[in-house]
Amino acid sequence: MTNDEEKKPDDSTEEPQAPKKPKEEATEKIFIVPYPKVVFLYPTTLACLVTALWLTIIGPGVLEPPQPIAVILSTIFLVILALNMVVLSVDFPRASSLTLFFVTSTVVLGLAVLIILRPNVIPYFRDYITQIQPAANATFFWIIFAMLFAILCSVKVLVQFDYWEVRRNEILHHHGMLSDLRRYPTAGLQVEKEINDVFEYCLLRSGRLTIRAPGEARAFVLDNVPFINHKEERLTRLLSSVKVKLQDTH
Repeated sequence: MTNDEEKKPDDSTEEPQAPKKPKEEATEKIFIVPYPKVVFLYPTTLACLVTALWLTIIGPGVLEPPQPIAVILSTIFLVILALNMVVLSVDFPRASSLTLFFVTSTVVLGLAVLIILRPNVIPYFRDYITQIQPAANATFFWIIFAMLFAILCSVKVLVQFDYWEVRRNEILHHHGMLSDLRRYPTAGLQVEKEINDVFEYCLLRSGRLTIRAPGEARAFVLDNVPFINHKEERLTRLLSSVKVKLQDTH
């Protein structure tokens, strides 16, 4: 045997390296935070901020007589506010959204036919609408923005006292000012996803999660969970990995 052969290490003595886990399997905690419906007022809040900045920088200082730019911005703000309040007040599932679409289309077609048959209707409505000139100054919009922004900030703080944490083998409910905690096992846990409002889903990708913990008579309903599809995918991966591990140990 030569010296080179004596110095050659034995490959069989090398320790096998553990396989690397993919990133999605390394995630062991998922936080689920339900929000109140007031968070869907963020379009109105942004509209207030943009309008206030516009009127402060380049807008008119007085509103007598009403300036066109103030009338236009105030009208846009009122339209956004009205649509936002409709989203907060009424739930629009998929069927209701289709019904609303068809009703709106019917009304628009009816108005088009009316205008074609009676052209003199247009000047009447035009004169009536031009008399309506809503206008507000920058101070008004700054005050509304400050109020809505304070509400949204307080909501962001309050939800820190009521949220859910899902781990591989247990689910924790943090609630209360003193951080009260309840634990539930994930074995046999059932999670249902529901998108009960199309417009709320468009605003925050939000929906409803229903958690049925084993041994609990009532289900836990979490409304207005942002990015519901992403949360549901992560929960599915996490709970599926728990089932695989349980099967491997037997």
